[in-house]
Amino acid sequence: MGVATLERKLTQSSEGLSNLTLDNGSRIAVIGSGPAGSLFSFFLLDMAERIGIDVHLDIFDPKDFSLPGPYGCNKCGGIISESLVQMLATEGINLPSSVVQRGIDSYVLHMDIGTVRIDTPLQEKRIAAVHRGSGPRGTMEKKWQSFDGHLQGLAIAKGAHLLRERADEVKWKDGRPQVKTKDGETETYDLLVFATGVNTTTLKLFEGLVLGYKPPRTTRAFVCELHLNEEMMNRYIGNSMHVFLIDLPRLKFAALIPKGNCVTMCLLGKNIDKPLIQSFLDTPEVKQCLPPDWKLPKDFCRCYPLISVGGAVYPFHDRVVFIGDSGVTRLYKDGIGAAYRTAKAAAKTAIFEGVSTKDFRRHYWPVCQAISSDNSIGKAIFLIMHVIQKFRSARRGVLRMVITEQHQKGGHRRMSSVLWDTFTGSASYRDVFLRTLHPLFLEKFLWHTVVSMGS
Repeated sequence: MGVATLERKLTQSSEGLSNLTLDNGSRIAVIGSGPAGSLFSFFLLDMAERIGIDVHLDIFDPKDFSLPGPYGCNKCGGIISESLVQMLATEGINLPSSVVQRGIDSYVLHMDIGTVRIDTPLQEKRIAAVHRGSGPRGTMEKKWQSFDGHLQGLAIAKGAHLLRERADEVKWKDGRPQVKTKDGETETYDLLVFATGVNTTTLKLFEGLVLGYKPPRTTRAFVCELHLNEEMMNRYIGNSMHVFLIDLPRLKFAALIPKGNCVTMCLLGKNIDKPLIQSFLDTPEVKQCLPPDWKLPKDFCRCYPLISVGGAVYPFHDRVVFIGDSGVTRLYKDGIGAAYRTAKAAAKTAIFEGVSTKDFRRHYWPVCQAISSDNSIGKAIFLIMHVIQKFRSARRGVLRMVITEQHQKGGHRRMSSVLWDTFTGSASYRDVFLRTLHPLFLEKFLWHTVVSMGS
């Protein structure tokens, strides 16, 4: 089917069913209770209460976030940007100490030519490191609460009904989506929200069911949890996220993230496999962050999750909307922030505008497009970072510029802020990129690069 034909059919569909709305007694199904699904449920029920309509909302998710290991894990690094912490707070969603395993107060940038610590601009621990489940496999003592479980609890407190079942089949009945579970139970809904991300076969339920929908393009990452005792954590890792820009074939980005007495290791790249993982661990830059006698355990909690690198095609239809990773997310960073934005936009559209294709196109789709457009700029930023990784003189220029900025009091820390917001996802890629085009940024970077070549 050509693009023009698809556009015409979608337009015809939205024109024919433009008055679809939610009112008293409407039934909503949310498949998946990660951040996107739980936040959507929270916002929709809160908005419905404000305007005085009573709706029924079911959340389908077999995961139990109170359990450690894969049974409660959503396969994510678990970093919440400072901008998202602030936005959640304005919504009345404050993260308790039982959820935040570590408050990140700095980033440590490691390169083959040196290391530098980049402190948080406002000297506050506002970046949260969390477990999406209840901790890695092998956790003996439950000290922390799941971030996803916390959000799920907020949705339930608003009135959501949690069904620990997997959606086995989705079809249409009299113009409404119908969900069938594995045990054969079938329910019909006025709105179906898909929020299970891209690490699931459930996406296939919608291929061919929703006109025009195609899942996001994905690549594979590596995430693992490594146990260290408290003394080792404080001595080698601390409250810093350790970022590595090292020239290893196929490796784009790597980080060590502290969480309680565990370290989450995240690798992004092409065809990540055991040899690449071992090569990374064998570099001097990584070894200095771990105890001298430390070795990778034979058995540890690990996964190779898919991550979205592109937005879905037509993530909405009459009575159906895709949010979070299954719709669009930020490139490599702040996926939870994108889940928040898409969840709130979809809920606001459903309550105040309607649930037709036309409604989602007008009021939800612009949010998705804004994220996708920003991701295009993000790709350029990561390409530049890849080029810097390849040239020693450029790496030395970055390091020298950051070290100089970190030792000076006051003034603009131009390179430090660019790296900080790139690593944390606290600012849009567009904003970061524009800062790199500032004449003073380019002048200082060039000067530090030239000076470092002669030293």
